[in-house]
Amino acid sequence: MALDIEGIVTKLMQAEARPLDNYAKKTTALQSKNSALNQVSAAVGAFQGALTSLNQSNTFQGLSASPSNKDVLTGTAGEGAVPGKYKVNVTQLAQSQSLKSYGMASSTSTIGGGNPANLTFQFGTVTGGTFGATGSALGLAAAAGGIANGSLSLNGVAISTSPTTRSARALAEAINAQSEKTGVVATAGSTETAADLFANFGEVSVTPNSSYALSVSGVQLANLNPDSAPLTRAGLDTALAGAGARNALAAANITVSGSAVDGTLQFKAADGSTIDVTETVTGSVNGGINRAAGASNPGATTTATAGVTLRSNDGNQILVGGNNPTSAGFTAGSVGSHQGSGFSLNGAINSKTITLAPGDQTLQGIRDAINKADMGVTATIVSDGSSKPFHLVVTSNKTGEATSMKIGVTDEDGAAGDQALVSLLGYDPAGAQGMTQTAGAQSTLLNMNGIEIKSDSTSVRDAIQGVTLDVSAVGSSTLTVSKDTAAISTAVNGFVKAYNELNKTMGTLTKYNAETQTGGVLQGDASVRAIQSQLRRQISTVMEGTGGKLNSLSQVGISFEKDGSLKLDSTKLNKAITENAADFGGLFAAMGSTTDGLVKFDKSTAATKAGAYGVNIVTLATQGSLSSSATLGTMTPIAANTVWRVTLNDTDPATDSKTQEIKIPAGSYSKEDLAALLRSSINGNAVFAGAGDTVESKVGDDGSLTLSSSKYGSTSNISIAAVSGSSVDSIFGSAAPSKGIDVVGTIGGVAATGNGQSLTAAAGSNAEGIQVSITGGAIGDRGTVTFSQGFAFQLNNLATSFVGSGSLLKSKTDGLNISIKSVADQAARFETRLESIEKRYRAQFVALDSMMTSMQSTSDYLTQQLASIAANS
Repeated sequence: MALDIEGIVTKLMQAEARPLDNYAKKTTALQSKNSALNQVSAAVGAFQGALTSLNQSNTFQGLSASPSNKDVLTGTAGEGAVPGKYKVNVTQLAQSQSLKSYGMASSTSTIGGGNPANLTFQFGTVTGGTFGATGSALGLAAAAGGIANGSLSLNGVAISTSPTTRSARALAEAINAQSEKTGVVATAGSTETAADLFANFGEVSVTPNSSYALSVSGVQLANLNPDSAPLTRAGLDTALAGAGARNALAAANITVSGSAVDGTLQFKAADGSTIDVTETVTGSVNGGINRAAGASNPGATTTATAGVTLRSNDGNQILVGGNNPTSAGFTAGSVGSHQGSGFSLNGAINSKTITLAPGDQTLQGIRDAINKADMGVTATIVSDGSSKPFHLVVTSNKTGEATSMKIGVTDEDGAAGDQALVSLLGYDPAGAQGMTQTAGAQSTLLNMNGIEIKSDSTSVRDAIQGVTLDVSAVGSSTLTVSKDTAAISTAVNGFVKAYNELNKTMGTLTKYNAETQTGGVLQGDASVRAIQSQLRRQISTVMEGTGGKLNSLSQVGISFEKDGSLKLDSTKLNKAITENAADFGGLFAAMGSTTDGLVKFDKSTAATKAGAYGVNIVTLATQGSLSSSATLGTMTPIAANTVWRVTLNDTDPATDSKTQEIKIPAGSYSKEDLAALLRSSINGNAVFAGAGDTVESKVGDDGSLTLSSSKYGSTSNISIAAVSGSSVDSIFGSAAPSKGIDVVGTIGGVAATGNGQSLTAAAGSNAEGIQVSITGGAIGDRGTVTFSQGFAFQLNNLATSFVGSGSLLKSKTDGLNISIKSVADQAARFETRLESIEKRYRAQFVALDSMMTSMQSTSDYLTQQLASIAANS
């Protein structure tokens, strides 16, 4: 009978493998402990998250901004805000400028000769003048019979006119009666009689049974009968010099200029009233207006009228309609352009010159070139469905009245550009306007408690200190800034809840269950006991240097229960908030403050100790700059193709990207516009902008020009060399640039490190880690910087020591992971040994089985032989 080798080996190996159970038990125990420590680590992380809001100063501002009309505006109260009530009336919303070209039949056809061209975009403010349209003078039919109702509409709103609308003045009044609906304001032009109306005035004589009267808009100047002396030019001047005639004309808003004697007599009505110069004749009269002394005068009326000028309030096109707009001096359609305006450059917005390469002189090519330039302008193509449907539309991405565009077109050398491109794209609010403005750049305008306020965007910051207004519509609203302690209460409740969750987690994992006589996975764990004790000790501390009346958590209603959890007394918390809301920041957060308004607290580190530290400045930081050696002229010319090589904030050794070639648009510029031009041209360079290198410019009281790096300190520098066109000397003379220097001073009596305007306290000092910015003022004593470490700040640092790199829990879990790996390695080695043992057992029992089989065969043979012998005997 064969041996059951498999069964024998299996039972033997089961006995041999029993030590593996111990390895598994060790691994399970280690993994359980590791998992438990990870639970503690996660709970500590959640606790840190709850500390975040308590460690931010804005949590304790305790103010909210509530509008009475949310459709008009909303408000947010931040640092520096104080309770108050404000009446706000919004009259205008900020918007960006948009321009469109005239229509083209194709968006892919070449415009002009196709040669390379430069487009220069500049930004600034349109000054003076109006945006709108001026109508022609009213016709005689309108002056006689008025303008019929329905004749005129503006922006879809009918203007109420009638037979009494006989003058530009009356028409303007009718238009302005609808201004709130149309967004259009009308101004009547000045009415003037012809300059030569009295150039051929013949002496007036009256025959028997006849009469002659001369009047101006109902004011009688002469009344002749057969017994009257003839009316001469001199006699007319005498009549006009009389007080009666002058007063009567003045009452009719009519002024007189020139004289009849020299033929220059004119009548003017500045308010746009129609002027009728009437000669009333009966019988036979000779002489008069445009008649020789002996020429018969049948009588006549000469009428002078004016037109009106329309102004768009928002800079948008004005849509003129109605069944007879020509009677009001206008043609149906969209009208609007800048009239009599100037343009002042805004140096704060970068200028940009882009080159249209051959093949780019199509609407699509121009669109793509503008958008690729990434200069804060978006170009699109719009089709209106007409026979020439394609329009290039250019829109500024910024809002505010100082963001209006000026577009210059030149060839690549700066000379006059292709006329086809100029007429399509050229746009100068103070000159030729090839493109049409469809929306004007404008700022938000509002009145707050009687104070007029202007903002470049619909987000109005610090009109009320510490408050941001987000304006969404024209209208009125009251904004109430009041105490809002909900954020403080929410943050404190969140802190207590997170701590209790952490405490519960640690308690569950470390407790002993008397009923089951089993302990938690982390019962007796030293690291968890250390965390519990350190947290409890920190929370029970009386904090020094909080800067207020609050210095312990018990003062705000936080106390320990017997089980180690925290309890929050809401009544006590609310009382503390009501009485000492301003002190909560110092109690919880890391707070820094300065006594000098030009010394700004920037930051601190975990190494910074609470206290008050004196600040003393030896040297103020300066900027690298270049100032002209002489006063600039009234106007400064910049030649065509002017290119300057500008080096800005260069390093040592030099960095190639710190030097760029800058194109300066040609023109003649005032001092202020030249300063803005250079600033915007340099700041428009993409490489400089990408590196954060910018310049500032200003015109001094003496008329000199200064260009300076926006940076402060030893890395701040600027130098300029001409490549072509106008020389640098033509503006700056022989002046040499100066380099910037870092601030030098002490914090807490110890020399600090200066970097630009930033001053950082020395390592190893109590003030270590404090950084302040010195933005101005004098050298010498600059007051103190005070730093306090609140509970949230210190607890967060403490929690970081529990879970951060090299921390208590991290070291413990790292050790456990090493142990787990070690046990796994031991188990793996033992399993390898078991494989060898199993092989040996199998070999031995196979051999035994073979031997026993052989012996059985021998036994069977011998038995047979013995049986055979016995049978034969």
